[in-house]
Amino acid sequence: MSGADDETQPAELIERLVRLLDVETLDSDLFRGPLTHEPWQRVFGGQVVAQALMAACRTVPAERPPHSLHAYFMRPGDPGLPIIYQVFRDRDGGRFSSRRVVALQNGRPILNLAASFHEPEPGLAHQSAMPDVPPPEALRSEREVVADMIEQFPEWRRPMMLIPRALEFRPVAPGLRYAQIPREAMQYYWFRAAAPLPNDALLHRVLLAYASDMMLISTSLLPHHIAWNMDQVQEASLDHAIWLHGDVRLDEWLLYAQDSPWAGQGRGMNRGLIFTRDGRLVASVAQEGLIRVRE
Repeated sequence: MSGADDETQPAELIERLVRLLDVETLDSDLFRGPLTHEPWQRVFGGQVVAQALMAACRTVPAERPPHSLHAYFMRPGDPGLPIIYQVFRDRDGGRFSSRRVVALQNGRPILNLAASFHEPEPGLAHQSAMPDVPPPEALRSEREVVADMIEQFPEWRRPMMLIPRALEFRPVAPGLRYAQIPREAMQYYWFRAAAPLPNDALLHRVLLAYASDMMLISTSLLPHHIAWNMDQVQEASLDHAIWLHGDVRLDEWLLYAQDSPWAGQGRGMNRGLIFTRDGRLVASVAQEGLIRVRE
């Protein structure tokens, strides 16, 4: 992926991301995901979750959008190999549908996902209040923050950290997850797509599932004398769950409020709430991750 600055680049990045999530139908309930252009050492977990969700969506009527998913990561994915998604149609009820998806590489499962779909209906409503934080216009992007402190990163990480992304993140507390001092297990990020997206409500929900895996695991490192960018830190998502509370647009600013209530035994628990700019809660997220500090 080129790092050149030009006006068409954000749109190209978004086009690549949309293509990445457009799984190919191979047979009945069998799909294949495109290869990523990102220089990951292993496939980004949000990509596998989002492609698996898109495969499941292809087997459900459009009037039933996904409202929740629960995924377990079993093996790291090889970014040089395609991923096959096998969908199991567990149930189609009066208003709900249930699907299971197994993601496969070389015939071995790398992820199991269960998703539920619900035809919207009226009901009781309440939500948590949105945190009071500065607006995104008052903040610098994560990429700009990283560029100013790039010498603090292990040399092998530096090129990957500066590559332009399809999603832009703006931290409320710049550099928080890179500080080697104990701090509160809480962080806030504004994020959105770097360019306008198609008017496809399902695509925006799938993209939200993709984005929800970003930044989250680093929250469980914040109370400790270590930083996410330290070379001896080993981290990986173990599982991921997201509840989608309504339609959302990924090309408008969203606030990701993250916290970590617990860590221990080589694992860290992380939670997140995602709000629209006008304060509507559109998703809740939970994730446990592997967090090891090697000698």
